[in-house]
Amino acid sequence: SNNSIMENSEDVTEPVSPSGRYFNTTVLCAYVYGFLESETPIEFSQAEYLFEQVFLPLNPRFSSIMVRDEKGEMKWKRVQVKAEDHIKVPTFPENESLESYDQYFEEYVTELMMERTAQDKPLWEIHVIKYPTSTCSGTLIFKLHHALGDGYSLMGALLSSLQRADDPSLPLSFPSRKSSSSSSSTSEKGFFRWFSSTVLSFFNSISDFGWSIVKSTVVEDDKSPIRSGEEGVEFLPCVISNISFSLDQVKNIKSKLGVTINDVITGAIFYGIRLYMQENDNEAGKANSTGLVMLSTRNIGSYQSVQEMMKADSKSPWGNHISFLHVPIPKLSQTNISNPLEFVWNAQKEIKRKRDSFTVFLIEWVLDMELKLRGYEAVAKHIYGTLRSSSVVVSNLIGPVEPMVLANHPVKGLYFTMTGGPESINISVISYTRTLRITLKTQKGFIDEKKFKLCVVKAFDVISKAAMEIDTQQKQRLS
Repeated sequence: SNNSIMENSEDVTEPVSPSGRYFNTTVLCAYVYGFLESETPIEFSQAEYLFEQVFLPLNPRFSSIMVRDEKGEMKWKRVQVKAEDHIKVPTFPENESLESYDQYFEEYVTELMMERTAQDKPLWEIHVIKYPTSTCSGTLIFKLHHALGDGYSLMGALLSSLQRADDPSLPLSFPSRKSSSSSSSTSEKGFFRWFSSTVLSFFNSISDFGWSIVKSTVVEDDKSPIRSGEEGVEFLPCVISNISFSLDQVKNIKSKLGVTINDVITGAIFYGIRLYMQENDNEAGKANSTGLVMLSTRNIGSYQSVQEMMKADSKSPWGNHISFLHVPIPKLSQTNISNPLEFVWNAQKEIKRKRDSFTVFLIEWVLDMELKLRGYEAVAKHIYGTLRSSSVVVSNLIGPVEPMVLANHPVKGLYFTMTGGPESINISVISYTRTLRITLKTQKGFIDEKKFKLCVVKAFDVISKAAMEIDTQQKQRLS
């Protein structure tokens, strides 16, 4: 029945959502990239199957372009979509070593990330890399314009095109997001606790919110080994590198410390960043640096199917529902060098405090007001300014617990990244089966990505070791 609705409403255009507009302006043109690594070689025919059977039927936006109507409003307009416009299959030299293919792959991705897609076709592409690299036998790269949706809805779309390897009829499942120590003490002193925490969260909100606005408009982070502060970083070449950690090990740290996976990762990343800064320049440990942590404002624990997202009353509607938190990166001090867990506690405290405050919604509200008063370009400038004055952007998605197949191809790995922002380092995190993948997108020639990777790995090892040595009394005293 779905098809009949489509045909009748062939040219009916739906308005482009506000955030869809911010991400496609002269100031800001952002893409989300999903990388699917296959255990077996990939052919063009798989991409074609994906394109026809999976991608196009998913969401009308995949077969629409943005147009202006007579009132000057942006609308999505349905168009005829041709596979060859969207599926790209590059050719590399034949019969080379895996190291050479790693190199070709890296160069291809660097180029791909600098190109804007044409506006007269739907805003996405699938790139089929049919050559093996040292990590897998072939890679599919999904290049999706941010105007189509945020990482959450785009990953949701991608995941609804995959099946579970063990049993395709079962849905994929996702790890829970909760922290290990969930508070069970809401009933006792319930009202009083609720009231005081609400008042506190109100004051926190106002101060965090004020700080966010100041950070977005007035105060820039210091220039440092992780922030070049150059004009137009978003147009410069960048390099992608990956680090894999064992998800079980991360969970062990999480339960040992009674925090969330997000806290562990953010703490380790921030500590790794400071180690890297210090290695490059002894004074850089003192630089004022902020991490911008992207959050989904959807209040949910796992992905909904695309069908769910498209419903009018959906709990997690399709589109862009993101906000950001400014989290200061702690400076290296005697205490946190001798106890690196401070980085995790600090991340937990900051993120929890800001998540519990209304800041996230106040920021959404300000963007809305600014939109009504000053228009899309102004909001895009505001978001751009926010990204520009921070040092690093961190975003994080949960991936499926079970191994997946795509058109009968076992998926070996999964990672994502984003482009369009003026930051020198962008970090994305996703879990898949028992691996946590951290993807670094770094400004080429400015960041030494190999050294940076080593620092993050070292930070993680040091934190892991310290967490395993902690005893229970000490933990209760700390929290």
